[in-house]
Amino acid sequence: MNKQNSKTFLSIFLGTMSAFGPFVMDMYLPTLPSMTNYFHSSSSMVQLGLTAGMVGLAAGQLIFGPLSDRYGRRQSLIAAMILFLLSTLGCLFSQNIFQFTILRVAQGIAGAGGVVLSRSIAADRYASHELAAMLALIGAINGIATVAAPIAGGILAGFGGWKGIFWFLCLLGVALLVGTLYFKETLPQARRQCGQWISVLQNFGTVFRNRTYMSYVFQYGFTMSVLFVNIASAPFIMQQHYGLSPLSFSLCFGINAIAMVISSGVAVKLPTMERALQTGSYGMILFAAMICTALFLGCSFWIYEVLTFCLLSMVGMSFTASNALAMDCERRHAGIASALLGAVGYAAGGIVSPLVGIGDIFMSTGTLFVTGSICAYICTRYALTQRFFRLRTF
Repeated sequence: MNKQNSKTFLSIFLGTMSAFGPFVMDMYLPTLPSMTNYFHSSSSMVQLGLTAGMVGLAAGQLIFGPLSDRYGRRQSLIAAMILFLLSTLGCLFSQNIFQFTILRVAQGIAGAGGVVLSRSIAADRYASHELAAMLALIGAINGIATVAAPIAGGILAGFGGWKGIFWFLCLLGVALLVGTLYFKETLPQARRQCGQWISVLQNFGTVFRNRTYMSYVFQYGFTMSVLFVNIASAPFIMQQHYGLSPLSFSLCFGINAIAMVISSGVAVKLPTMERALQTGSYGMILFAAMICTALFLGCSFWIYEVLTFCLLSMVGMSFTASNALAMDCERRHAGIASALLGAVGYAAGGIVSPLVGIGDIFMSTGTLFVTGSICAYICTRYALTQRFFRLRTF
């Protein structure tokens, strides 16, 4: 009797779970103005729901990662899906914006379960290039979801307003809960972390002391900062400075996201993930420096767009490589490893996004692109040096 799910099932299942982050964060963006009227609240209070969701997504990964290492992936997924359904229903029937915001934290925590466990399950089943291929697929679906979420939200809002979007999220949660019932455990009892909960903290310490792993994590975090700088600055640069319409901006934003999807696939075709990480890191510095110079000189829109496309291609390659290498060198604590990886990524994004608005947006954007790329490159060099000496030791 086959006790493992097929690769096709896992690809669809893990890809959909990884899309939870963008769908929870971005899908209801088009309905923010109407929600201020519904809840009789200010726009800043309604926008607090976005922050609450991001906090939940970051914190939830630190919760569900260790839980899944201790109790298994399947039970943790079932718990996450049930919490997601309850919190989403709670959002739908919220009486005021304060209830809604609190429930958004819970919704984000539950959504994080899908994000963190998609990487952990992939690490349980695959290694080396197979792991990189699966993570590349997960990353590609996540990139598509980032673009599709606000567009799909806008379409659904036309039929059912913000509640229509949350009813859709409810249906998505039900579908994934059903999928979880068919999902076969990938972490056998013998490989689970036993003992008291104090041992969980000790496992965190063990993972933290893995210098190679932490270098990959920080490389991922700095790369994520480059992506979030683009997300935070692109609407203002494209629409306010270059005069693009919302539709034109959406098309350009989507094209740039596709660059990440394509480069994720290219990374898997390279001889090693180390080569992919080096290529991505070098490329990020090169194109970050070029786009910084171009922005300082007040370049035309097409120069900005082409350089952004190239920069995000390198970001996508770095994402795939750093994810695969980080998860591959901490397979014993895959849940904790995935949790730290995701939490650092969201933390980096949350730190740099407000910095884009300081001073002249062209200068702040260019400077942050270069800073993030240089830091990511330093982490790459350190990680690969550590890996080289470790291999020589053996």
